[in-house]
Amino acid sequence: MWLDSFLPEYGVGPSSQVSPSAPLPLNRADPGSARTTGATSLETSRTLQYPHSQIPHKPLPRHPRPVPNPPRTSSLPVSRLPSHIKASSPCPQPPADACQLFVQVQVQYQFNPFTMDAADIPSLLSRLSSDEDAMRKMAVFKLQSSINDPSFADLFIASNGLTILRRLIMNTGGNTLAYSLQSLTRLLEVDMGWEIFETSGSGELVERVVELIVTHPLVNILRGAMSILVAIVSHPQNKAEPGAFGFRALKPAVAVYPQFFEMVVSQLNSADHALCANALMLLNALMRDSIKGGPGEEWPKFIKRLQDLGVIKAVYVLMQSSALQDLALPLLEFQALTKVLLRKWRDVQVDLEKPEHRRALKGLHLASAPERKENGIQKAEEVATANDKTKGSRRHNPEKWRRLGFETESPAWEFDQTGFLGMMDLTDFVRKHEDGFQKLLLEQSSKPMHERCPIARASLAVTVILYEHFEVDKSDVNDAKSYLVLDGMKNYDKIFRPLLLQWSRLHTASLHAFFRLWKSTGAEQADFDKVAELVRILIEQVVGQASRTVDVQEVEEELADFEYARLRELQMEILELTFEDEWGQHLHQVRDELKREALQFVKEQRIRSLLQGAWFPHSNSSRDGASRWRFVKLSHNRRFLHYADFMAQKADPLLDELPEKIDLSTISSVVSNVSASNDSSSSGSSSSTITKQNTTTTKITINSFVSSESSSAAAGDKERAILTLMPISHSSASEWLDGLLMLLNQAPITAETNKLVALVGEYGLKIRLLNV
Repeated sequence: MWLDSFLPEYGVGPSSQVSPSAPLPLNRADPGSARTTGATSLETSRTLQYPHSQIPHKPLPRHPRPVPNPPRTSSLPVSRLPSHIKASSPCPQPPADACQLFVQVQVQYQFNPFTMDAADIPSLLSRLSSDEDAMRKMAVFKLQSSINDPSFADLFIASNGLTILRRLIMNTGGNTLAYSLQSLTRLLEVDMGWEIFETSGSGELVERVVELIVTHPLVNILRGAMSILVAIVSHPQNKAEPGAFGFRALKPAVAVYPQFFEMVVSQLNSADHALCANALMLLNALMRDSIKGGPGEEWPKFIKRLQDLGVIKAVYVLMQSSALQDLALPLLEFQALTKVLLRKWRDVQVDLEKPEHRRALKGLHLASAPERKENGIQKAEEVATANDKTKGSRRHNPEKWRRLGFETESPAWEFDQTGFLGMMDLTDFVRKHEDGFQKLLLEQSSKPMHERCPIARASLAVTVILYEHFEVDKSDVNDAKSYLVLDGMKNYDKIFRPLLLQWSRLHTASLHAFFRLWKSTGAEQADFDKVAELVRILIEQVVGQASRTVDVQEVEEELADFEYARLRELQMEILELTFEDEWGQHLHQVRDELKREALQFVKEQRIRSLLQGAWFPHSNSSRDGASRWRFVKLSHNRRFLHYADFMAQKADPLLDELPEKIDLSTISSVVSNVSASNDSSSSGSSSSTITKQNTTTTKITINSFVSSESSSAAAGDKERAILTLMPISHSSASEWLDGLLMLLNQAPITAETNKLVALVGEYGLKIRLLNV
């Protein structure tokens, strides 16, 4: 019935079913008395159990569905109604065609249906302690909406309400349990009620909450239980009760329910985003507390356990999903905690006195197959037993560690920059690619020592590059949260870095890229830093430019297929931008200097072409049938241009065979134009370059003033052409035109020469940048 759903909203239990189609008689003997009194008889044994304040009721709306035969109502007369229920004044007769029932009931109740105050607490506690589940459910439902008021919560705690709330959590189920968990969660949110976990029975309460997470399927109960555990783990430790909060408070309960962590991780795949967020917040709290306050040997084991349960993969999927908005804050915190873990592993120094560090190094040595032959010499004596000391191993195996790519035979100090993180990355690579590792060692052993790729050093370099790329030292989650609030969803790709969670795979792919670049560049050990810089640029380009939703496999493939030539271009661009930002004015000066040097270089190249000489078709050969070829050559002193006409090409003549010459000091201008040629007939020359000439001919005209007695022309002097050259190619035209102009101390004008000047200048700049 609609009334049944209406009354609980106001803190009243379910009523008897009432037909809205007719007034309810108050006395079975006199059905018509309802019209005279206007009161309604209600069965009050379960529905109205406790006083209520005066509440004016509006007429009830029409029931949305047809109502079956109305049940029999209570036969209590008005005089026998409880004192806190008063009959209202008579109500008017409803219209005949209406199916509404107007009931005005004034209920004197002790607490308001929407808010509660201090005066309501005694009656509330009595109902919370009731044996009837319906009454407890209604009371705790009201409690959860009021307990986050600090003044109300303070009086609730002072009235021994925590004991009753604890009893409800321990003994109830269903919605009553869900409301109880939510009430405790809201109480803890206002930083009150912590003493519930400091009493003698707190262990049983924590165990009960852990049990609910492991065994209970209802989502609303799981949410509340996880929220309570988040509060317990995140709360600062109490010196008086050191084990009441933090990760330590959960350990006894987790020992009873060892599948606890597995169940929490499984909730990361829940379709309910709120439950998924609560599970991730609980994992974040456990990780944070274990890293911050756990003993030195505890937190790595716990993190390893979570990784084995698949938490990394689950969070990686969430970070790439479309439901990011609902999970943004816990995901940001998990990302920040991942950086904290990486930094903490980096801060752990490799110490051969520690058994696990010694075992890791020994595992590297054994995985390298030291019993195989290297350069035809058996190295079986390099196999060390478990009881060998480090000094003894070095004494009997002089290249034990250098063979793996370390600089010395004392590898521990080489992990100073990367710490145990570098050791983990190297051992993980060797463990997952043991066959490839051994093959690579054999391949390197066939090369001279200075050409071998130092595998261990390369792995450590990649670890440093990834560490700096992801800015692991910058892991302030509060800054990211503020950035998220200000910018919203549009900057998710900037804030979230799901590839950070794939650290191991990125390290392996980047290390393979290092080996590939080492081989393709023919690098030697002196070039190690240069190859490492190329790998850094590669990671910045591929990993840094990857979107949030790109799969790690695509990144691995791009790292493996990235072309070396394109990588060098990127390196040059980055170098130029870097020096442009840092050196600005100095870089402009260097550019100008290099441009002058390039211009001088090209000038010398063009003049050398003139000194060598060249053959040109004679301009009049097609008209008069005279000499068809002309050879032109610059004198050694670069002052005269010698030339002569010949019937055919032959071996380049000497200067003595060129009787005609032009004094360069008499040249007034050098002009070049492209003119259309109507002569479609081919020349009779045997030269194949002339038989396929275009319809346009490039012509270079050397002019001089008619009066050449002085180097400077008078105002009335006129120019005349003293020599015309017909280059057979654009390259030749560019060389001779710009060469003649440069001889006359004029700037080159052809695009080909200017492009060559720019190219030489750019190469000079790149060489200088690379040498800095």
